[in-house]
Amino acid sequence: MAKCFYCDKSVHFGNNVSHSHRRSNRIMKPNIKKVKANVDGTTKSIYVCTRCLRSGCVERAN
Repeated sequence: MAKCFYCDKSVHFGNNVSHSHRRSNRIMKPNIKKVKANVDGTTKSIYVCTRCLRSGCVERAN
């Protein structure tokens, strides 16, 4: 579910690094919002990252 409809941005994996430099796994999730948008002439409810919303890739439904 945590995947952008337009740019396919999804979760990334990395490391938490403590002060003593011990490492543990972590997940970085994108900022995904559920919006109603016009897709191929119809209104659909899709998941979109905020970067695509802000840049105008998404045509919001009224």
